[in-house]
Amino acid sequence: MLHRSLLPLGLIALLGLAPACQRAAAPATTAVPTASPLPAATVPVTARQAMVVSAHPEATRIGLEVLRRGGNAYDATVAVQFALAVCLPAAGNIGGGGFVVYRGADGAVGALDFRETAPAKASRDMYLDKQGNVIPDLSTRGHLAAGVPGTVAGMWELHQKLGKLPWRELVQPAVELATQGVRLTEKEAAGLNANRQVFFTTNELPAGFPVVGVFAAQAEGAAPYVRYTEGGHLLDVDWHAGDTLRQPQLAATLTRIRDAGRSGFYAGPTANLIIQEMLLGNGLITQADLDQYQPRWRTPLRGRYRQYEVISMPPPSSGGVALLQLLQMLEPFDLRRLGWHSAEAVHLITEAERRVYADRATYLGDPDFGRVPVAQLLAPDYLKQRMAGVTPGSGATPSAQVAAGAGLPGYESDQTTHYSIVDATGNAVSCTTTLNGAYGSKVVVAGAGFLLNNEMDDFSVKPGVPNSYGVTGGAANAIGPGKRMLSSMTPSIITEKGKLRLVVGTPGGSTIITSVLQATLNVLDYGLDPQQAVAAPRLHHQWLPDHIDVEAGALTPAAEAELQRRGYKLNPRGAWGRIDAIERQPDGTLRGGADPRGDDTAAGY
Repeated sequence: MLHRSLLPLGLIALLGLAPACQRAAAPATTAVPTASPLPAATVPVTARQAMVVSAHPEATRIGLEVLRRGGNAYDATVAVQFALAVCLPAAGNIGGGGFVVYRGADGAVGALDFRETAPAKASRDMYLDKQGNVIPDLSTRGHLAAGVPGTVAGMWELHQKLGKLPWRELVQPAVELATQGVRLTEKEAAGLNANRQVFFTTNELPAGFPVVGVFAAQAEGAAPYVRYTEGGHLLDVDWHAGDTLRQPQLAATLTRIRDAGRSGFYAGPTANLIIQEMLLGNGLITQADLDQYQPRWRTPLRGRYRQYEVISMPPPSSGGVALLQLLQMLEPFDLRRLGWHSAEAVHLITEAERRVYADRATYLGDPDFGRVPVAQLLAPDYLKQRMAGVTPGSGATPSAQVAAGAGLPGYESDQTTHYSIVDATGNAVSCTTTLNGAYGSKVVVAGAGFLLNNEMDDFSVKPGVPNSYGVTGGAANAIGPGKRMLSSMTPSIITEKGKLRLVVGTPGGSTIITSVLQATLNVLDYGLDPQQAVAAPRLHHQWLPDHIDVEAGALTPAAEAELQRRGYKLNPRGAWGRIDAIERQPDGTLRGGADPRGDDTAAGY
């Protein structure tokens, strides 16, 4: 028979004591015994004109070359996106979707939604058995898990509106990378090895299926993520760091996209291969779905936090609403005085997160399919009411006692990657893009060489039942034909006094919102440089399950004891997220923060 996750994350760098001058930034009289020392000072990558921070050194290199040739931040976005589809198969993609938030050098802002959509044949209960129970793995693995991809249409739309260099020049580097091959990093080799068997079984050809055309090519190595014998059987040999991953079929697909733009993916040979793949695996995506897919320009959310303006993604992302809610809830408190990761600061942040994620589960979904009460969710009086009773020194509020805020109208939805770009004229892009789980649905489109997403799991498969990230959703995010699934992606840009200050975002499923929050607080409230800010150990609470996820080194023993005394349950877990950030200093210097949990790389000139 022929055969056609989260990427293991590296351990975070150990944290040491900050230099004496940094520790002295807060008055000694405000020291809190439970606070953690600030992360050790770093030497972040700096640049005078332009910078790219992405999840892979090759993608960063390609993006920076575009900027050096005179391309703008939007050109670099296109080039980086297609490069990541080659060198970061766990999350970089042409078979997924995402969001862009941008701020032009003239101060104009915008948001582009190229999120996947549910196929026309999708139905509300498609992942339930006859008894109404969720069928395991059906929404996460295989052909039924895939939504209609939006990435290529999104990049085409962005370039048509804001691009400067020719489209061909922006896609060509990815074609070359797929043809010549990319050297695997240790993390990517480990990810491919960990998923070898699932790639093999997910892309298994049915017995008796005719081995002709693209399927014969598949047996010859078209599915590049596993190794085959000449007879088409799985070769049980590990990938190693430094091995070259060549993807000739992906190169051919990218060549069609290079030459024909959007039509190189949604029509012609590539579309035919997607439809053949759907027929092979009983998937739902049709040519009509591909023809009808359209990205959406949306108005970004804008809010205030102290002296800063925060620009972020609106629904169908929950990220922007949640981030602005959190920042407004926390603004009355002097977090710097309380101390970094002190029990008191963690208490306040956790209680805000608990309430925000409860609202997310109830009110947020695709605005094209009903009313999302964004203005009410961000109203100052509403947020004050939500935090009523949460005071310094108070204890944990059990999540069972926290529901979504009352009085709002009803809804009438971890493997992602992020990159941040600033060009020489001051245009800034924050882009988060995803296949959802690591390597998406694990389905490789035979003959086209790319992975399909498993974004259908981001819908509420059944109200009240957690998805693969443990996030509970409701009717607002139920499956519907043509509907965009709810996301946690939070690409964001922050300005100060009308000037760019911070570009930030991360992958991480439901942890995206809290990771972006912490990186933002680390820079704006605690004065960390962006490399410190993204490397610092993190905490996470999402209402349900009712515990605080804790990275190693995030809390002092005294803080752990105090939080437990107040009624918090602590859940130690491995590292999550890969924040990529760019900070602009008052003199115009750019400083990059590339998350050490991945292969993330910052570079500039």
